[in-house]
Amino acid sequence: MPEDPTLTFHEDPAAFLAEAGEHLAADPVLNTVVASVAERAAAEDADGVTDGAPYRWWVVARDGSGEVCGVAMRTAPFEPYPLFVLPMPDTAALALARALHARGEQVVGVNGAVPAARVCAEELARLAGGEVADGPHTRLHRLTAVTPPRPAPGSLRQARPAEVDLALAWFEAFAVAADEQAGREPGTMHAMSATREGMERRIALGEIWLWVDDDDVPVHLTAAHPPAFGAARIGPVFTPAEHRGRGYAGCTVAAVSQRVLDAGAQPCLYTDQANPTSNQLYAALGYRPVVDMVELLVRGSGT
Repeated sequence: MPEDPTLTFHEDPAAFLAEAGEHLAADPVLNTVVASVAERAAAEDADGVTDGAPYRWWVVARDGSGEVCGVAMRTAPFEPYPLFVLPMPDTAALALARALHARGEQVVGVNGAVPAARVCAEELARLAGGEVADGPHTRLHRLTAVTPPRPAPGSLRQARPAEVDLALAWFEAFAVAADEQAGREPGTMHAMSATREGMERRIALGEIWLWVDDDDVPVHLTAAHPPAFGAARIGPVFTPAEHRGRGYAGCTVAAVSQRVLDAGAQPCLYTDQANPTSNQLYAALGYRPVVDMVELLVRGSGT
């Protein structure tokens, strides 16, 4: 009879990366969120930066042979502080849910790859005497070569320190626009969490890109994470309503993606499955699906 998976929880992102690095590197696109969040957290720890999130841990699952078979984390600084679960065997997803229940950690949200995230959420709901409700469904894509879009007026440049308030406002507006374009109730999509200090840091690191018009006025924002194990995730991608339909998003994402490729990394991004406009845009640029993701709410007797 196969042995049950074993779980190792880490509050130190550097220790997690040391244990899970080989697994993360085996498929850096699939593992992009966990890898990039852990690497950023490790860098911030080294610099003495804290984000104040109520939960901050990573977990490594190993199968009966001792091989790493999956990873997950709980680091989100926004309510309901969901788990993020990457592909793992059903037995590992069940073990994770049971471990969290055993240690009395209330979990109201589970995000991540299908089917592992759903298996974990349904077990958490069963243990709490509740049920699981679906939220937004997303899809991870990867790019190997850019298909150039139709040119748009203006040009690309990095955000400047004086534009931190603009960047923060557009990060917040992204979630509102995503719900609107997908035909969902406002507030369904979690707002892109960003503090002023964090945004200042990202701008200083050159991670926030703007498309500007001929008068150097920003009309679009695209963010890009630094490469983690060779993959660089792009997003959010936001154009204010008054500037949409002019090709700014396509040109910006294409240009930022090409920079990632030129640096020797692989670009990847998430799309909202309920938004056909963005899915068509990224497909036209050359992005191809990797895995479906879902946001789930765990509604139990104690929630």
